[in-house]
Amino acid sequence: MTTGRQKCGFCGGESVYHRLYSGEQLCRSCFRDSLEEKTRRTISQYKMLKHGDTVAVAVSGGKDSLSLLDILSKLTQAHGEKIVAVTVDEGIEGYRGEAVELARSEAAKRDVPFHVVSFESLFGFTLNRALDAWPDRSISACTVCGILRRRAIDLAAEQVGATVVATAHNLDDFLQTYFINLTSGDVGRLEFLYPGLEPSIGLPRRVKPFVEIYEEEIAFYAFLSGIPFQTEPCPYMDEGVRTEIREFLNRLERRHPGVKHSTYKTAMKMLSGRGEEKSSDRRSVRCNRCGRPASDKLCSVCRIIETIQNNRSSKL
Repeated sequence: MTTGRQKCGFCGGESVYHRLYSGEQLCRSCFRDSLEEKTRRTISQYKMLKHGDTVAVAVSGGKDSLSLLDILSKLTQAHGEKIVAVTVDEGIEGYRGEAVELARSEAAKRDVPFHVVSFESLFGFTLNRALDAWPDRSISACTVCGILRRRAIDLAAEQVGATVVATAHNLDDFLQTYFINLTSGDVGRLEFLYPGLEPSIGLPRRVKPFVEIYEEEIAFYAFLSGIPFQTEPCPYMDEGVRTEIREFLNRLERRHPGVKHSTYKTAMKMLSGRGEEKSSDRRSVRCNRCGRPASDKLCSVCRIIETIQNNRSSKL
């Protein structure tokens, strides 16, 4: 939270942020430095990057991904990694255009190569058209979009020769997904939340350098750094149980500062054994249609494509 007339506990300057869960008072410079250092420590702790990696930074155009692009562009300057910004255009009318241009502009400011792919070019339809063709709405738009976006990011990473995909999932995102999987009984997916998880064969490593940082702090970092905010919200953002879990966790944090951080630590202790296991049997399965790693005969992406194609054909 922001504060006034307090001194920074590190340099003595004017405090602009009170980190309630630790009691720290931070000035503008020290606050920004603290997030950059947290990101660096997370990368080091989970061995996310290696010398010579080409890192595809998934940039949606939102505050989190633009902040990640900003910090990684600084952290990799002194090392042997190369970064490329990759953006997915889902084809959401009235929303995606602004985000793509923000991503393109912010990458150019940092002399970072920019690469964009679209649902239309990869799958033959936009998200809007996919939802129009969906037989029912028992599955949320966010679920359909999330599955297709993950595939699109992997394909974009392959196109730019990336060995690593870095996404801007933060501590709040981690906890929300953790509770979604718990409440839906999908315990098998919990292992994929582990930040140090080995990738499936043939896929780039996926890393989350912001996984130990609060969403609120990333937003404040973006504000202090002059990173532009997207003005148009995603029209599907309030679908599904994620919004309710987000609000529940935010209420807990307001009443009990630090509860998100302690819950994250508990979750990591529970996941550490699962994440370190290779789960080779599950990852060795290949989709009969596209040949990519899957948990069944058809991967989730091919199942979505098949459902949409079948429903389109039935309407002809």
